[in-house]
Amino acid sequence: MRRTKIICTLGPAVDDEKILRELIVNGMNAARLNFSHGTHEEQKQRVDRFKKVRDSMKLPIPLLLDTKGPEIRMGKFTGGEVTLKKGQRFILTSEEMIGDETRTTVSYKDLYKDVKKYDRILLNDGLIELIVEEIKGQEIHCIVRNGGVLRNNQGVNVPDANINLPSLTPQDIKDIIFGIENDFDFIAASFVRKPEDVLNIRKVLEEHGGADLKIIAKIENRQGINNFDEILKVADGIMVARGDLGVEIPVEEVPIVQKALIEKCYRCGKPVITATQMLDSMIRNPRPTRA
Repeated sequence: MRRTKIICTLGPAVDDEKILRELIVNGMNAARLNFSHGTHEEQKQRVDRFKKVRDSMKLPIPLLLDTKGPEIRMGKFTGGEVTLKKGQRFILTSEEMIGDETRTTVSYKDLYKDVKKYDRILLNDGLIELIVEEIKGQEIHCIVRNGGVLRNNQGVNVPDANINLPSLTPQDIKDIIFGIENDFDFIAASFVRKPEDVLNIRKVLEEHGGADLKIIAKIENRQGINNFDEILKVADGIMVARGDLGVEIPVEEVPIVQKALIEKCYRCGKPVITATQMLDSMIRNPRPTRA
């Protein structure tokens, strides 16, 4: 029996019963739906299609709901994008506005309370790096260390700060209730930073008749790593989410952290998932690389 299991994400590319059947025949052990994208109507169609195929094959393949989770994003820019150059000044503000080469708005309005001088702020999946120079009112004044192109609504990472975003957004709660109503088996909780984040989700599950759903805590930032032992105690399983983790911590640390977290899960007998860029080259090539 194969001990390592395979989780497949169900998206537009596999919205076909024949393809779903082939995925199952070729070893899919669990089906993941990413609630960062799509409407409930679209996800409902996807779930029903999967259940139909699964039931016809009489196989117990579980459904996993991956929440969007709390995140910080920039607003829109004049013309859709701007270019930042090394050494220039750039401002992040809580004020609603259309951004330009000098400033942009951020979705998390209290960010200015959580950062301090010399903190790093990463934009566009870490490709652009800002250094905080000072806080003026609700404005974060930065200098650009690494420049590049910024586009509308891209993500913001602050690896040096303890961000006080709420662990559950109103949309997450709606999505979790959807998962309960549609017979999901697992909730993959995004951006878990502390054990209370898991307990808050468990409370929502219990309040809406979903106490039997299991919670997989996704470790995606430095806070999650620092609080891992406490998170592991209250979660039913762990996902090492290497995508955002590789932005939040130096990329060369990711394999070391991944191995350490997996070892801790083994020791306490809890399942652990390694996610993001698994055999990524095989999207384009039929054989894996030697790496």
